[in-house]
Amino acid sequence: MEKRQDSLKESIKTVTEKFLERIKNKEILIISHFDTDGITSAGIMTQALKKLDKKFSVKIIKSLEENFVFNLPKNKIILFLDLASGSLDYIKKANLEDVFIIDHHEVIQKIPDGVNVINPWFNGKEKISSAGLVYLFCKEINPENKKFAKLAVLGMIGDLMENSIDSLDNKILDEGDVKKKSGLLIYPSTRPINKILEYSSEPYIPGVTGSPNGITELLREVGIEPLNGKYKSLIELSEDEMKKLTTSIILRNPKTKNKNIIGNIFLIKFFNKLEDARELSATINACSRLGKSSTALKFCLEVPSAKKDAEEIHTQYKQHIISGLEFVSKTQKIEGKGFVIINAKNEIRDTIVGTIASILSNSSLYEEGTIVITMAYYEDKIKVSGRNVGRNGRNVREILNNVIKEVGGEVGGHEFAAGCMVHREKEKKFIEALKKELELEIIKI
Repeated sequence: MEKRQDSLKESIKTVTEKFLERIKNKEILIISHFDTDGITSAGIMTQALKKLDKKFSVKIIKSLEENFVFNLPKNKIILFLDLASGSLDYIKKANLEDVFIIDHHEVIQKIPDGVNVINPWFNGKEKISSAGLVYLFCKEINPENKKFAKLAVLGMIGDLMENSIDSLDNKILDEGDVKKKSGLLIYPSTRPINKILEYSSEPYIPGVTGSPNGITELLREVGIEPLNGKYKSLIELSEDEMKKLTTSIILRNPKTKNKNIIGNIFLIKFFNKLEDARELSATINACSRLGKSSTALKFCLEVPSAKKDAEEIHTQYKQHIISGLEFVSKTQKIEGKGFVIINAKNEIRDTIVGTIASILSNSSLYEEGTIVITMAYYEDKIKVSGRNVGRNGRNVREILNNVIKEVGGEVGGHEFAAGCMVHREKEKKFIEALKKELELEIIKI
């Protein structure tokens, strides 16, 4: 691993200078991850490169596999966004000449010669998403690029880093013209409250989420009635109504802590209308998860034709989530002390199992410290997602990495949220090894 830089700011400045020098006579290929953080990163970068009048192309991908890296062109600048920190060995073997990586995932391999990296793991592990890093990078290229700050905010929220948005004192909220207020963290806060509750998955509200009758009962209970057949939006609720609604939700989810459902609501002007940043972030994510990453990118760029398409895809996605949660509630699970493994096979899309794992880890179903593992088929492979309930527990990435060493595959992610890909032929062996590792970790504790 490379020696740590003095500061993230200095690292960004150094890499930016190298980038501007290298792109003078070369075309750029942007390769970005398909989640919200990756899409918003690509959105910021494409607009910055357009201002430079540079020739570039964009690829949005789910994961960075060895064959993909080996087939990358050697005559272009390869710019990885929100990925590649765990694929440095592939890059080295591929003999790529000009590589730039802007990513916030853990670096565990030695950085090859000719590879330039911006990553907070070298700078005290500052909590910032890839979109936040790309925003700072592009602002270093040209201060006028600060106008893309709102996309960085969406990326930070997409990676659950809203509490760290302004921690680097980069004025991202001001530059993104983002309004912040405290309230119940059920999005979109700008839509009628009954519609919000219907598709609420974070938090998942037993007896309410996906249940029109449950919603009517809850709202009647707290004294919120429709006016002319229409309910207020969340941000229109009075302080008293907000308190009563919050209390009722907590009573239905007794293990939910107040701090988990109350926090900052971020409002951003998008398509000339004030919108809930969480809803925008979720819309971008939904498009990519359902195989429409080009729509997600166009939505980020506020292309008018993409708005309706993205919103329709998001509705479909929410329906997939509700169906996935219903499947989980009924299916047989592999459970032990401190862990649960849910093998959905073909019942849940591979692009959604990570979201399902996140929802379950944020619900009241499992004790803090429980490891939630979800699995789903993807072609000849299995997509595995792991989450830790709460922030006091075992290192999920480390656990998956130990298993992968035994059965083979690729691991990525963070300490409390990680994933891997495994060949389907090794399904049984993987589950056995995973169960053994999870039980071993309990013994260690």
